[in-house]
Amino acid sequence: MRRWNGWGEDSDEFALGEDARAFLSERVGPGSAPQDATLEQALATVPESRLPATSPFQTDPLLRLVHARGHSFPDWVAMRSGRMGPYADAVALPTRHDEAAQVLAAARSLGAIVVPYGGGTSVVGHLNVPRTDRPVVNISLERMNRLLAVDDRAWLATLGAGTPGPQVEAQLRTHGFMLGHYPQSYPYSTLGGWVVTRSSGQQSLRYGRIEQLFAAGRLSTPRGELRVGGVPASSAGPDLREAVLGSEGRLGLLTEVTARLRRIPDCEDFHGVFFPDWDSAIEATRALVQADLPLSMLRLSNEVETETQLRLAGHAALIRWLQRYLGMRGIQQGQCMLMMGVTGSVAECRRMRRDALAVARRFRGVHVGKSIGKGWAKNRFRGPLLRNALWDLGYAADTVETCVNWPKATALMRAIEQAARDALAADNERVHAFTHLSHMYRQGCSIYSTFVFRSAGDPDADLERWRRLKTRVSETIVAHDGTISHQHGVGVDHAPYLPAEKGALGMDLIRAMAREFDPDGMMNPGKLFQ
Repeated sequence: MRRWNGWGEDSDEFALGEDARAFLSERVGPGSAPQDATLEQALATVPESRLPATSPFQTDPLLRLVHARGHSFPDWVAMRSGRMGPYADAVALPTRHDEAAQVLAAARSLGAIVVPYGGGTSVVGHLNVPRTDRPVVNISLERMNRLLAVDDRAWLATLGAGTPGPQVEAQLRTHGFMLGHYPQSYPYSTLGGWVVTRSSGQQSLRYGRIEQLFAAGRLSTPRGELRVGGVPASSAGPDLREAVLGSEGRLGLLTEVTARLRRIPDCEDFHGVFFPDWDSAIEATRALVQADLPLSMLRLSNEVETETQLRLAGHAALIRWLQRYLGMRGIQQGQCMLMMGVTGSVAECRRMRRDALAVARRFRGVHVGKSIGKGWAKNRFRGPLLRNALWDLGYAADTVETCVNWPKATALMRAIEQAARDALAADNERVHAFTHLSHMYRQGCSIYSTFVFRSAGDPDADLERWRRLKTRVSETIVAHDGTISHQHGVGVDHAPYLPAEKGALGMDLIRAMAREFDPDGMMNPGKLFQ
């Protein structure tokens, strides 16, 4: 059963050994285990619904509670403290497009606000229920999870927008196809959620971001049905798919997605390469992506993240062996690890590996084989479970991500980490900040930073610390001309910084588009823009 107040299933664990605990204490200080609210205590905060329990709406308190939050830091504090409100008055669970349209029409007739719900994985507040005198309903698309059509000549498939990652791939695999979109939230996040937040998967270097995979879509809006896309290319005016991408529920309900497919590859391996320092590592990575080698992934950890990953891994003997080997090859303190994905036919993989390692050697890269890569692949979607383990030890964690051109990447990465450390200095609290470059482009890269700091032991104090950190880091990103989000979307948390990126006229265009589709302002208000 899925956890109601954290990531993963109730049975999922992310064990941190003594060495990992000592490392955390050394970097940020000893933590104190919190006193979390029980499910019963949280349920006691769910008020009576303002709507009758009549079809298509359900008002069960537990159903309303488990749809009330995502996984942003404020969501996390709310879930753990049991202060999860405000709550929607009801939840609807349509199973197909026409049912979703009927639910939306019923919500409009009630004068209700609609908060769309997919997999519940948002980390920037997309699912926040507004405080309002109007009734609020969650329309959850989680039952719209079927493969609806496959075109094996055009390599296209249409699926319900509520289909989570594993079900997308499982249903396509029976037809010999795959999508290849693997965000870290893959076990729970949905195809429709990926589209409306402009998601990017771990192997986007091969398969593309979601905008490259999104061929067509079907929306139910307050003003009626909208279909977008459907042909390989067009010069017939603006591409309306772009209006749907990143729309975050402000235009309507995305109910069906047609995606571009790939055949399942014969071979896939992940290789670890270590570099002696950051400058060598980032230049090697830039050279690899600009050489147009058809790799499926490049993921570069800076020196702090490399050390953190190795210390938290829990395989002390193997790590000692690795360090002895790297030391013999001239790689010691300050080392940076690059994870490289090789995907394709057997011959293609052999050729890619040879060519990529030749580039890496020019920058003093040392190939350590596939063992580290196998470990990464096995645990690639378990990273969010670390947040559960950290919290249980008295530590809080959050992330930010952005994207810039290559000349600004190192300066922005360093500035983000320093801004995070400075944010809590007035409290004499330390922040352990570490970063990787998660997606590469010829022109630049994404920057993904993680922050670990001690929980204050009080929900309000934890939120106040997080707000200072989030504000300082976000302002740093804007000052360095980075995008406020490369893959998580805008939601509530990033909305104050969007005007700096889009400009006044751009924001007017976004608001005007939302008003045209949603004249009553019922669709997910407060997200994307205020």
